Amino acid sequence: QVQLVESGGGLVQAGGSLRLSCAASRVILGFFTMGWYRQGPGKQRELVASITSGDITNYADSVKGRFTISRGNAKNTVSLQMNSLKPEDTAVYYCYISTSRDWWGQGTQVTVSS
Repeated sequence: QVQLVESGGGLVQAGGSLRLSCAASRVILGFFTMGWYRQGPGKQRELVASITSGDITNYADSVKGRFTISRGNAKNTVSLQMNSLKPEDTAVYYCYISTSRDWWGQGTQVTVSS
């Protein structure tokens, strides 16, 4: 069993920055992927960014050059630095970790005002 706790969401003006963090309840051994999905109002959930245990990253085209995903020194943490935020980035952001199965966080709201 793995629990994920997210933090860092909030309200920001367009052009601003936020940093999301996620911590898993235990260190994950072996190969895994951690990352963030988001679901905006009336939209389907979409992958924002992911990082593997080997530090290979992947980004949605819509966030490339603006968002950066990284893993912390503690192997069970992941962060998402979001810069140059746009109103269309408004969504609930969900942390996930994928090993032999997937675990999800409860979600954190990010609201970008124009």
